[in-house]
This record gives sequence, structure tokens and C-alpha cells, in this order.
Amino acid sequence: MMVGIMEVQIALVADSLKGKRHVVRPLIERMRRTCQVAVSEVADHDLWGNATLGIATVSNDAVHVESLFNRIETIMAEYPQIEVRNIWREIERR
Repeated sequence: MMVGIMEVQIALVADSLKGKRHVVRPLIERMRRTCQVAVSEVADHDLWGNATLGIATVSNDAVHVESLFNRIETIMAEYPQIEVRNIWREIERR
């Protein structure tokens, strides 16, 4: 079994926490729906202009996990409201 973990730090344009939710929630839902991964905002909850997302998946193939992570990066690139600041990936055999 291969376990994939990804942490993404993003900057976004928002003037309130409600504005931040308006940007982050559709992004998270699209990742879940399109890639069938677990996604959650894991840090920077009270900061309007930043968000940190934690993403996890399990597969029997490391290539499949890598492909999912690449697709997630492509999805994020399609959102002009966000700027990806940092991405950390780990794929581990269990």
C-alpha cells in the first residue's frame, strides 16, 4: 500500500474570512470530487490571505499517487485567485 501526503501553502486575495472561504471551499471540493482525495485546511485558519491545505490518498501504486498530486497542482494553477507558495509531497510504502 502506498500512502501519499501533500501539504500546500497558498496565498489568496480575500478581504475577510468569508471571502477566504469563498475561494478555498470550491477549490477543496473540486480536488475531492475530481481526484478522490482527502483534503482539509490544516493551518492558517484565521489569516485572510493564507491557507494551508493537507491532502492525503492511498493507492497500490506510487505512480498513481504521483499522477493524482500532479493533477492537483494543475487544478490549483487554474484558480487565478490563489498563488501556490510551497508544496511538500511524501509518498511512503506501508
